[in-house]
Amino acid sequence: MVRQRRIRAHSCSASVCCRRGTQKTLTKPAIFARESSCDCRAPHEKLTIAQARRGTPVDRPVRVYADGIFDLFHSGHARALMQAKNLFPNTYLIVGVCSDELTHKFKGFTVMTEIERYEALRHCRYVDEVLRDAPWTLTPEFLEKHKIDFVAHDDIPYSSAGSEDVYKHIKEAGMFVPTQRTEGISTSDLITRIVRDYDVYARRNLQRGYTAKELNVSYINEKKYRLQNQVDRMKEKVRTVEEKSKHFVYRVEEKSHDLIQKWEEKSREFIGNFLELFGPDGTWKQVFQERSGRMLSYALSPRESPCNSPPRELSPLRSPSPPSPPARWHSARPSPPNSPKGASASISSMSEGDEDEK
Repeated sequence: MVRQRRIRAHSCSASVCCRRGTQKTLTKPAIFARESSCDCRAPHEKLTIAQARRGTPVDRPVRVYADGIFDLFHSGHARALMQAKNLFPNTYLIVGVCSDELTHKFKGFTVMTEIERYEALRHCRYVDEVLRDAPWTLTPEFLEKHKIDFVAHDDIPYSSAGSEDVYKHIKEAGMFVPTQRTEGISTSDLITRIVRDYDVYARRNLQRGYTAKELNVSYINEKKYRLQNQVDRMKEKVRTVEEKSKHFVYRVEEKSHDLIQKWEEKSREFIGNFLELFGPDGTWKQVFQERSGRMLSYALSPRESPCNSPPRELSPLRSPSPPSPPARWHSARPSPPNSPKGASASISSMSEGDEDEK
């Protein structure tokens, strides 16, 4: 029973250490390391890399140290710290940041101050503890003081302070764990971009309200940059107007194309209807032919009165006409004929009568 309780106690303490090492709350930044001693009170035994990867010891996390300048903190720094944090199942990551004095002495001038670099590291999610004013070269006393198990850094030899590789003795002691660099991004690359495009960034900051004195720009360069900014604004306005005009012309062309297409469709429809009605085989011709045929047949064969029509009867109210007077002698003048044939007959009869009288 006692042994089982001890095992449970060890497992509970290991889980608490694991939560503290890998699942710390992200509502607060990382703590600063104490300058006097380490906060770790667990027995500190030397570990091998194989033991640390197996998850031992169970009573404490593996303390990994990573140091650097971390100027212009970028994604390459964050990825290196992420690799260091995930080297072992239960890792407590300590990050050492060198001061301005050491950095300016051994490496060069920095863009960010040491306070700014400390704060940048404190707000990285993979960092558990930030050690300020870290040493340039790691000594056994420093490693012992902070209970450091392993040191994480890229494997490229780092020559500085009269040494070909400042991590050489760490590698020989079996305490070095390599990480991979992120290609294409570094502090030197960022500074190179700024220096290369210095005029662009100077004009940018002048446009945002910075003075020439703050930018360390001469009076002539200031006027030149401001003139270039005005020219760029004019170019941008012209470009905007051109884009709007192109868009307007495109819309007009699109509308005109639609109108022409609709007009063509309507004209084709009108022409088709016209040909269907008035063409050689159109409906109007057929109607005209039918009507003209009927009219011609009517003209050539008029209707006759029916033979069996009843005779005309006199009205009972009308009195009979009086008897015609007796016919006079042939010498009386005849009534005019009703037709040409009758006229010719009367003329011939009259001539015959004259001949008889003679």
